[in-house]
Amino acid sequence: MKEVTIYTDGACSGNPGPGGWAAILIHGERTKEISGGEVQTTNNRMELMAVIQSLKILKQTCKVKVCSDSAYIVNCFREKWYVKWERSGFKKNEDLWIQLLTLYRKHRVDFVKVKGHSNVELNNRCDELARAAVPK
Repeated sequence: MKEVTIYTDGACSGNPGPGGWAAILIHGERTKEISGGEVQTTNNRMELMAVIQSLKILKQTCKVKVCSDSAYIVNCFREKWYVKWERSGFKKNEDLWIQLLTLYRKHRVDFVKVKGHSNVELNNRCDELARAAVPK
């Protein structure tokens, strides 16, 4: 099974406000950077979009390691909050959580928490890309 490492980040200028997301996908020696933005959004929505858009790119089932500084994302999967949220109804970002969970179930995904704004080079690069993607 193909193994892919993905670094993701989201940014928002105001919360809510204009926001951007970014991801760096790594497979062997190959690296791909992607990013995008929205005029009116929240930081959590941008964090979700980064993971969604990166998993959408994968053309086959993969073993994926998602590295994120978002406790919202990482803890949801580590602590399995999404199980309760699916049963009782999502209180926020239902549209994005449904998309993400569909993609999550197509792959073998492990979420790793990285410290934001520290010396993690690829996380810092994602932060730069996400901030650059915020619509002006």
